[in-house]
Amino acid sequence: MKEIADDVLADAFLRGDSKAFELLFLRYQPRLVFFVMGFVKDEEVSRDICQDIFLRLWQGRESMTPVKSFKSLVFSMARHAICNYYDHHLIVEKFKEKQLLAPVNTDNAEEQFFAEQLQELINSAVESMPAQRKKIFTLSRVEGIPNSEIAEMLNISKRTVENHLTMALAELRKAVKLFLIAAMCI
Repeated sequence: MKEIADDVLADAFLRGDSKAFELLFLRYQPRLVFFVMGFVKDEEVSRDICQDIFLRLWQGRESMTPVKSFKSLVFSMARHAICNYYDHHLIVEKFKEKQLLAPVNTDNAEEQFFAEQLQELINSAVESMPAQRKKIFTLSRVEGIPNSEIAEMLNISKRTVENHLTMALAELRKAVKLFLIAAMCI
């Protein structure tokens, strides 16, 4: 069977032909998932992102103008979706980080005790970090110094500072997770 050209399928899709859309989906979805997975490193998330792209295409087909290249369109949409994914991911990580380091004030004695224990655990985890990581974490999260300034102060690259912070936060999340599991068992 002769393969139908993308431009013919795209034109039919824009006119509401669901079969043309299905053929475009079958042609590009696997490639798009592979492309997105190269950036997000999670197959399920990659599939969700691609599913959203095709859903937006179908829902917006009536207002779309004819496209020169369907392939360029979907890969361009994928690039934007990857950027949006990372923007959202950064916001979520910053929120989690603030929640992790925020002091807890409560009138409930049991909650206060739990909060103090958790803070001690965090302090202990920070103390057990390698010297450079501990110093970078303290400068960044306790003293609030920007990563670029820390890099200058320590004569290292900004990327090295970011890597140390990423590892420090991963260590803290792991310690807190273990603490919470242990607390639930008591």
